[in-house]
Amino acid sequence: MAGIVVSPTQEMPNMEPEYEVRLQLNPTAVLGPDHELTGTVLATFDMPPTVTKLNVQFLDNSCKEIYTAGWSPRIRKTEHEDKFELTYKKRYAIMDGDIDAALAVASHHGFDTGDAKYEAQVEWGYQKQTLSISRKKTVADSGNSGTELPGTSKSRKMLIDEAPDKFDNWKHNQWGTGALAMSRIFGPVLASRSIGTWNGMRLYLEVWPLSNLAGTGIEYLIEASFKTKSRTTASVEQSDLAAYLQSKGWFLAQDSLKTQLIMERY
Repeated sequence: MAGIVVSPTQEMPNMEPEYEVRLQLNPTAVLGPDHELTGTVLATFDMPPTVTKLNVQFLDNSCKEIYTAGWSPRIRKTEHEDKFELTYKKRYAIMDGDIDAALAVASHHGFDTGDAKYEAQVEWGYQKQTLSISRKKTVADSGNSGTELPGTSKSRKMLIDEAPDKFDNWKHNQWGTGALAMSRIFGPVLASRSIGTWNGMRLYLEVWPLSNLAGTGIEYLIEASFKTKSRTTASVEQSDLAAYLQSKGWFLAQDSLKTQLIMERY
């Protein structure tokens, strides 16, 4: 990778990732006419009728230079919070389930146990896995507990001002902020989240209304997810949850990355 300097000395150990299992549900099976999760689905996972709204947008230039390099700068605003959450995320493909190989590549790029500011997560879908390395920042949105996101110029400034060095200097000095200076917004997408339980773990069900490919209407992506520190637990519970959803007739046996869909459709 151009611009990444690897020390000739012995490299630090690989990061220890968290695992987030993400499975899709069939919208026609789990959503009512109001495009909200049915009472049956909510009751099954001990979820209250109330939802939390979260608004998300990504920034990149029109040729998607940042995304093509594997990075995604994101701004998110969650209901009832008075701050914007900024995330700079670098993704690595996991080939044939070899998580450690992807962690080794990330370590080679300086994402190792020596940098506590970044978090590693394995996004564990139905058939695909992706390693994401994230750096999170927050910016105050004083007195505003709604979900409104800033416009283009303010979003650019926010992400440029907070840009971490590894992102900014990925290909060459000030590559990231240079691309952000020419960026536009992809999104925003206003999603809703319900929280319940699955086998003693916190389970999230999120409803994402996304513009369809033709740009003529809305498609709904429904994602069930839970997090664990244990690779074994992730593997076992991923299979168990998939089988359970399948038994209910709710399972959608496919993978899709929300970020990818937003970058393609907005």
